[in-house]
Amino acid sequence: MKAFTWALGAAMALGMTAGSSFAADTTLRISLQLPLTSHLGQNLTLFKKEVEKNSNGDIAVEIYDSAQLYKDKEVPAAVGAGAIEMGVASLTRYVGDIPAVDIFYQPFLFDTEDKVRAAVAPGSPVRGPLDEAIKDTGSTVLWWQAYGGAIMLSQDGPIKTPEDMKGKKVRVFGKTLGDFVTAAGGAPTLISGSEQYLAYQRGTVDIGMTGVSGVKSRKLWEVMDTITVTNHADIEFIVVVNTDFWNGLPDAHKEIIQAAALTAENDVRDRMSQIEAGAYAAAEENGMSVYRPTAEEISAWRAVSQPVYDAYGEKAGDLGKQVMDAAQKL
Repeated sequence: MKAFTWALGAAMALGMTAGSSFAADTTLRISLQLPLTSHLGQNLTLFKKEVEKNSNGDIAVEIYDSAQLYKDKEVPAAVGAGAIEMGVASLTRYVGDIPAVDIFYQPFLFDTEDKVRAAVAPGSPVRGPLDEAIKDTGSTVLWWQAYGGAIMLSQDGPIKTPEDMKGKKVRVFGKTLGDFVTAAGGAPTLISGSEQYLAYQRGTVDIGMTGVSGVKSRKLWEVMDTITVTNHADIEFIVVVNTDFWNGLPDAHKEIIQAAALTAENDVRDRMSQIEAGAYAAAEENGMSVYRPTAEEISAWRAVSQPVYDAYGEKAGDLGKQVMDAAQKL
């Protein structure tokens, strides 16, 4: 009841701030934790343009970026409760209800772009069952947003092997990544993406994990000076819509929204390599060092990861086994 009251209050607040779209038949409000200048923000802007153009203004899209309404961890509850129509959340934010979603954070499982693309394709044996499971939370997945591989951030030198992580506090954004850190001898600390800049600045953690595009959009080079390109996990965000709201839309509106979602999904996926390359270049231009581990060093990381694989098998249940089997066949 407390969570519902909070969500209802947020919905009322939104109603007071979103006064620009009364002429539209349908208004889609979307919560995003990243700045609008980030590639996820630009992806939502593309979706907005497609929807409003193809609906002739009958559908309006309002984007609330930079966590001005909800932090990443709050989005699943807010959308599921209907406090806001849509939201963008890291896929791992659903791990409490659906442990199997952390398949993408199994260390080095999706170690090529081809494997990632096959896994995240709509209706694939990996993604399809996860999308279906998320419906039980009150939300329906509209599209997935690529965020690239997980990298490590540090100060005064790279994190080459697990030895460099021992005894260090590490920012993570999911339980499985926390298990990975623990297996390597570090101390995981769950910190929202919108709060990591301050966490690095204040020394709350010694090491960070994020996608390299986030380094650029959040200017993390101001608080960290080294990137270690481990690509130990595939970071995916999902754009979800409240299921009851979605089911109540006219079919014509659903078709327009679904078409725009597919356009947005394909666009961000196709541009991910370019986005990451640009982010690495920007990081170096702003004084960061970029270190790429050797094959031997990656082997050392893989060697300490076995407890992570074991824990996933125990927690993710039948759905986890299903998607793991599918992933291993890619």
